[in-house]
Amino acid sequence: MLAIVGILTVFIAVIGGFLMEKGHIGILLQPAELLIIAGAGAGTLLVANPIRILKAIAAGLAVVLKGSPYGKQRYLSTLKMMYQFLNKVRKEGLLCVEMDVEKPKDSSIFKNYPDFLADHHALDFVCDTLRTAITGGVEPFDMDQMMELDMEVHHHAAMQPVDALTTMADSLPGLGIVAAVLGVVITMGALGGPPEEIGAHVAAALVGTFLGILLCYGVVGPLSANMRKIADEQNEYLHVLRVLLLSFLKGSAPMIAIEMGRRAIPGHVRPSFDEMEKNCKNRTEPIEAAAAAA
Repeated sequence: MLAIVGILTVFIAVIGGFLMEKGHIGILLQPAELLIIAGAGAGTLLVANPIRILKAIAAGLAVVLKGSPYGKQRYLSTLKMMYQFLNKVRKEGLLCVEMDVEKPKDSSIFKNYPDFLADHHALDFVCDTLRTAITGGVEPFDMDQMMELDMEVHHHAAMQPVDALTTMADSLPGLGIVAAVLGVVITMGALGGPPEEIGAHVAAALVGTFLGILLCYGVVGPLSANMRKIADEQNEYLHVLRVLLLSFLKGSAPMIAIEMGRRAIPGHVRPSFDEMEKNCKNRTEPIEAAAAAA
Protein backbone atom coordinates (compact mmCIF):
# COMPACT_ATOMS: atom_id res chain seq x y z
CA MET A 1 0.00 0.00 0.00
CA LEU A 2 2.85 2.38 0.82
CA ALA A 3 4.28 1.84 -2.66
CA ILE A 4 1.00 2.99 -4.23
CA VAL A 5 1.03 6.10 -2.04
CA GLY A 6 4.61 6.79 -3.11
CA ILE A 7 3.84 6.48 -6.83
CA LEU A 8 0.83 8.77 -6.47
CA THR A 9 2.99 11.27 -4.59
CA VAL A 10 5.51 11.28 -7.45
CA PHE A 11 2.85 12.05 -10.06
CA ILE A 12 1.06 14.62 -7.89
CA ALA A 13 4.33 16.46 -7.19
CA VAL A 14 5.46 16.47 -10.83
CA ILE A 15 2.10 17.40 -12.34
CA GLY A 16 1.34 19.86 -9.53
CA GLY A 17 4.63 21.66 -10.09
CA PHE A 18 3.96 21.76 -13.83
CA LEU A 19 0.56 23.33 -13.25
CA MET A 20 2.02 25.85 -10.80
CA GLU A 21 4.31 27.01 -13.60
CA LYS A 22 1.21 27.72 -15.71
CA GLY A 23 1.67 24.61 -17.81
CA HIS A 24 -1.23 23.10 -19.74
CA ILE A 25 -1.97 19.55 -18.58
CA GLY A 26 -3.33 18.58 -21.98
CA ILE A 27 0.10 18.81 -23.60
CA LEU A 28 1.38 16.01 -21.34
CA LEU A 29 -1.30 13.66 -22.61
CA GLN A 30 0.58 12.04 -25.48
CA PRO A 31 -0.74 8.47 -25.89
CA ALA A 32 1.57 7.78 -28.84
CA GLU A 33 4.69 8.65 -26.82
CA LEU A 34 3.49 6.50 -23.90
CA LEU A 35 2.78 3.62 -26.26
CA ILE A 36 6.29 3.81 -27.74
CA ILE A 37 8.03 3.88 -24.37
CA ALA A 38 5.83 1.45 -22.42
CA GLY A 39 5.42 -0.94 -25.34
CA ALA A 40 9.12 -1.00 -26.19
CA GLY A 41 10.00 -1.41 -22.50
CA ALA A 42 7.65 -4.36 -22.17
CA GLY A 43 9.08 -5.80 -25.37
CA THR A 44 12.65 -5.64 -24.04
CA LEU A 45 11.44 -7.44 -20.91
CA LEU A 46 9.92 -10.21 -23.04
CA VAL A 47 13.05 -10.55 -25.16
CA ALA A 48 15.46 -10.73 -22.24
CA ASN A 49 13.61 -13.06 -19.86
CA PRO A 50 11.96 -16.51 -19.83
CA ILE A 51 8.35 -16.90 -18.77
CA ARG A 52 9.24 -18.03 -15.23
CA ILE A 53 10.99 -14.72 -14.53
CA LEU A 54 8.10 -12.75 -16.01
CA LYS A 55 5.73 -14.60 -13.65
CA ALA A 56 8.11 -13.90 -10.77
CA ILE A 57 8.13 -10.19 -11.65
CA ALA A 58 4.32 -10.10 -11.59
CA ALA A 59 4.25 -11.93 -8.25
CA GLY A 60 6.96 -9.67 -6.84
CA LEU A 61 5.14 -6.50 -7.87
CA ALA A 62 1.97 -7.81 -6.22
CA VAL A 63 3.88 -8.29 -2.96
CA VAL A 64 5.41 -4.80 -3.24
CA LEU A 65 2.02 -3.17 -3.73
CA LYS A 66 0.54 -5.19 -0.88
CA GLY A 67 3.43 -4.59 1.52
CA SER A 68 6.16 -6.78 2.99
CA PRO A 69 4.79 -9.79 4.90
CA TYR A 70 7.88 -10.03 7.11
CA GLY A 71 6.83 -7.88 10.05
CA LYS A 72 7.04 -8.49 13.79
CA GLN A 73 3.73 -10.37 13.84
CA ARG A 74 4.96 -12.81 11.17
CA TYR A 75 8.06 -13.55 13.21
CA LEU A 76 6.08 -13.98 16.43
CA SER A 77 3.73 -16.39 14.65
CA THR A 78 6.67 -18.38 13.25
CA LEU A 79 8.44 -18.57 16.62
CA LYS A 80 5.26 -19.84 18.26
CA MET A 81 4.74 -22.44 15.53
CA MET A 82 8.31 -23.70 15.76
CA TYR A 83 8.14 -23.80 19.55
CA GLN A 84 5.08 -26.04 19.38
CA PHE A 85 6.71 -28.18 16.72
CA LEU A 86 10.04 -28.58 18.52
CA ASN A 87 8.29 -29.30 21.81
CA LYS A 88 6.48 -32.17 20.13
CA VAL A 89 9.78 -33.50 18.78
CA ARG A 90 11.43 -33.11 22.20
CA LYS A 91 8.73 -35.13 23.93
CA GLU A 92 8.03 -37.82 21.33
CA GLY A 93 11.10 -37.95 19.08
CA LEU A 94 11.72 -36.97 15.46
CA LEU A 95 9.70 -39.85 14.06
CA CYS A 96 6.50 -38.41 15.54
CA VAL A 97 6.62 -35.51 13.07
CA GLU A 98 7.34 -37.58 9.99
CA MET A 99 3.80 -37.17 8.67
CA ASP A 100 3.88 -33.45 9.50
CA VAL A 101 6.83 -32.88 7.20
CA GLU A 102 5.61 -35.28 4.52
CA LYS A 103 2.11 -33.75 4.39
CA PRO A 104 2.42 -30.30 5.99
CA LYS A 105 -1.03 -29.17 4.84
CA ASP A 106 -2.53 -31.94 6.96
CA SER A 107 -0.31 -31.25 9.96
CA SER A 108 -2.14 -30.44 13.19
CA ILE A 109 0.47 -27.72 13.84
CA PHE A 110 1.23 -26.23 10.42
CA LYS A 111 -2.42 -25.92 9.37
CA ASN A 112 -2.95 -23.38 12.16
CA TYR A 113 -0.48 -21.04 10.45
CA PRO A 114 -1.82 -20.29 6.95
CA ASP A 115 0.78 -17.57 6.28
CA PHE A 116 3.56 -20.09 6.75
CA LEU A 117 1.80 -22.73 4.63
CA ALA A 118 1.37 -20.17 1.84
CA ASP A 119 5.11 -19.42 1.86
CA HIS A 120 6.21 -22.53 -0.03
CA HIS A 121 9.91 -21.60 0.10
CA ALA A 122 9.94 -21.41 3.90
CA LEU A 123 7.70 -24.48 4.17
CA ASP A 124 9.99 -26.56 1.96
CA PHE A 125 13.04 -25.22 3.79
CA VAL A 126 11.76 -26.40 7.17
CA CYS A 127 10.24 -29.68 5.98
CA ASP A 128 13.24 -30.70 3.87
CA THR A 129 15.60 -29.99 6.77
CA LEU A 130 13.53 -32.00 9.22
CA ARG A 131 13.03 -34.79 6.69
CA THR A 132 16.81 -35.07 6.36
CA ALA A 133 17.19 -35.04 10.15
CA ILE A 134 14.64 -37.84 10.49
CA THR A 135 16.65 -40.08 8.15
CA GLY A 136 19.58 -39.71 10.56
CA GLY A 137 23.31 -39.92 10.01
CA VAL A 138 23.77 -36.23 9.10
CA GLU A 139 25.99 -34.14 11.35
CA PRO A 140 24.78 -30.64 12.36
CA PHE A 141 27.68 -29.07 10.44
CA ASP A 142 26.62 -30.83 7.24
CA MET A 143 22.99 -29.89 7.90
CA ASP A 144 24.04 -26.26 8.24
CA GLN A 145 25.88 -26.46 4.91
CA MET A 146 22.77 -27.85 3.23
CA MET A 147 20.58 -25.09 4.64
CA GLU A 148 23.08 -22.42 3.60
CA LEU A 149 23.20 -23.84 0.07
CA ASP A 150 19.40 -23.90 -0.07
CA MET A 151 19.28 -20.24 0.98
CA GLU A 152 21.86 -19.23 -1.63
CA VAL A 153 19.91 -20.95 -4.42
CA HIS A 154 16.64 -19.37 -3.31
CA HIS A 155 18.14 -15.90 -2.98
CA HIS A 156 19.72 -16.14 -6.42
CA ALA A 157 16.34 -17.07 -7.90
CA ALA A 158 14.62 -14.24 -6.00
CA MET A 159 17.10 -11.68 -7.37
CA GLN A 160 16.59 -12.62 -11.03
CA PRO A 161 13.21 -10.83 -11.44
CA VAL A 162 14.65 -7.85 -9.54
CA ASP A 163 17.60 -7.61 -11.93
CA ALA A 164 15.29 -7.97 -14.91
CA LEU A 165 13.05 -5.12 -13.73
CA THR A 166 16.10 -2.96 -12.96
CA THR A 167 17.38 -3.53 -16.50
CA MET A 168 14.01 -2.47 -17.88
CA ALA A 169 14.08 0.67 -15.73
CA ASP A 170 17.56 1.52 -17.03
CA SER A 171 16.30 1.20 -20.61
CA LEU A 172 13.38 3.63 -20.21
CA PRO A 173 15.36 6.92 -20.54
CA GLY A 174 16.89 5.57 -23.76
CA LEU A 175 13.47 4.58 -25.06
CA GLY A 176 12.28 8.07 -24.16
CA ILE A 177 15.01 9.42 -26.42
CA VAL A 178 13.79 7.07 -29.17
CA ALA A 179 10.28 8.51 -28.79
CA ALA A 180 11.73 12.04 -28.82
CA VAL A 181 13.73 11.36 -31.99
CA LEU A 182 10.62 10.05 -33.71
CA GLY A 183 8.87 13.24 -32.61
CA VAL A 184 11.68 15.31 -34.13
CA VAL A 185 11.34 13.37 -37.37
CA ILE A 186 7.64 14.27 -37.45
CA THR A 187 8.51 17.87 -36.62
CA MET A 188 10.99 18.08 -39.50
CA GLY A 189 8.29 16.81 -41.83
CA ALA A 190 6.00 19.60 -40.67
CA LEU A 191 8.48 22.43 -41.34
CA GLY A 192 6.87 25.13 -43.42
CA GLY A 193 3.53 24.62 -41.72
CA PRO A 194 1.88 26.84 -39.11
CA PRO A 195 4.17 27.67 -36.13
CA GLU A 196 1.61 26.33 -33.64
CA GLU A 197 1.66 22.95 -35.41
CA ILE A 198 5.44 22.79 -35.29
CA GLY A 199 5.37 23.79 -31.61
CA ALA A 200 2.91 21.01 -30.82
CA HIS A 201 5.18 18.43 -32.50
CA VAL A 202 8.23 19.67 -30.58
CA ALA A 203 6.30 19.54 -27.30
CA ALA A 204 5.18 15.98 -28.03
CA ALA A 205 8.78 14.96 -28.73
CA LEU A 206 9.98 16.44 -25.45
CA VAL A 207 7.16 14.71 -23.57
CA GLY A 208 8.63 11.42 -24.80
CA THR A 209 11.94 12.15 -23.07
CA PHE A 210 10.07 13.35 -19.98
CA LEU A 211 8.00 10.16 -19.74
CA GLY A 212 11.01 7.89 -20.16
CA ILE A 213 12.90 9.57 -17.33
CA LEU A 214 9.85 9.82 -15.07
CA LEU A 215 8.90 6.16 -15.49
CA CYS A 216 12.50 5.11 -14.86
CA TYR A 217 13.27 7.10 -11.73
CA GLY A 218 9.75 7.64 -10.42
CA VAL A 219 8.03 4.27 -10.96
CA VAL A 220 9.89 1.23 -12.29
CA GLY A 221 13.23 1.93 -10.58
CA PRO A 222 11.72 2.36 -7.09
CA LEU A 223 9.53 -0.73 -7.60
CA SER A 224 12.57 -2.85 -8.44
CA ALA A 225 14.42 -1.43 -5.41
CA ASN A 226 11.48 -2.39 -3.19
CA MET A 227 11.43 -5.89 -4.68
CA ARG A 228 15.14 -6.20 -3.85
CA LYS A 229 14.48 -5.28 -0.21
CA ILE A 230 11.68 -7.85 0.06
CA ALA A 231 13.96 -10.51 -1.45
CA ASP A 232 16.53 -9.65 1.23
CA GLU A 233 13.82 -9.88 3.90
CA GLN A 234 12.89 -13.34 2.61
CA ASN A 235 16.51 -14.40 2.98
CA GLU A 236 16.64 -12.97 6.51
CA TYR A 237 13.49 -14.93 7.39
CA LEU A 238 15.06 -18.17 6.16
CA HIS A 239 18.22 -17.33 8.11
CA VAL A 240 16.17 -17.13 11.31
CA LEU A 241 14.70 -20.56 10.59
CA ARG A 242 18.17 -21.89 9.84
CA VAL A 243 19.61 -20.64 13.15
CA LEU A 244 16.62 -21.97 15.06
CA LEU A 245 16.68 -25.43 13.49
CA LEU A 246 20.44 -25.80 13.76
CA SER A 247 20.36 -24.90 17.44
CA PHE A 248 17.73 -27.55 18.10
CA LEU A 249 19.52 -30.19 16.03
CA LYS A 250 22.63 -29.54 18.11
CA GLY A 251 20.66 -30.52 21.21
CA SER A 252 19.33 -27.23 22.59
CA ALA A 253 15.99 -27.16 24.39
CA PRO A 254 13.07 -25.80 22.32
CA MET A 255 12.95 -22.48 24.19
CA ILE A 256 16.71 -22.01 23.81
CA ALA A 257 16.45 -22.75 20.08
CA ILE A 258 13.58 -20.26 19.77
CA GLU A 259 15.65 -17.64 21.59
CA MET A 260 18.55 -18.27 19.21
CA GLY A 261 16.17 -17.69 16.32
CA ARG A 262 14.82 -14.50 17.93
CA ARG A 263 18.34 -13.11 18.24
CA ALA A 264 18.78 -13.59 14.48
CA ILE A 265 15.70 -11.50 13.62
CA PRO A 266 16.51 -8.03 12.18
CA GLY A 267 16.36 -5.38 14.87
CA HIS A 268 13.53 -3.30 13.42
CA VAL A 269 11.08 -6.23 13.60
CA ARG A 270 12.61 -8.26 16.43
CA PRO A 271 10.17 -8.94 19.29
CA SER A 272 11.42 -8.60 22.84
CA PHE A 273 12.13 -11.71 24.88
CA ASP A 274 8.98 -11.14 26.95
CA GLU A 275 6.86 -10.76 23.81
CA MET A 276 8.33 -13.94 22.38
CA GLU A 277 7.92 -15.96 25.57
CA LYS A 278 4.35 -14.84 26.25
CA ASN A 279 3.45 -15.50 22.65
CA CYS A 280 4.92 -19.01 22.69
CA LYS A 281 3.89 -20.15 26.16
CA ASN A 282 1.31 -17.63 27.39
CA ARG A 283 3.08 -17.53 30.72
CA THR A 284 6.30 -16.25 32.24
CA GLU A 285 9.11 -18.72 32.72
CA PRO A 286 12.79 -17.73 32.87
CA ILE A 287 14.86 -19.15 30.04
CA GLU A 288 17.29 -20.65 32.53
CA ALA A 289 14.45 -22.72 33.95
CA ALA A 290 13.58 -24.01 30.51
CA ALA A 291 17.17 -25.01 29.94
CA ALA A 292 17.37 -26.73 33.33
CA ALA A 293 14.16 -28.62 32.66
CA ALA A 294 15.65 -29.91 29.44
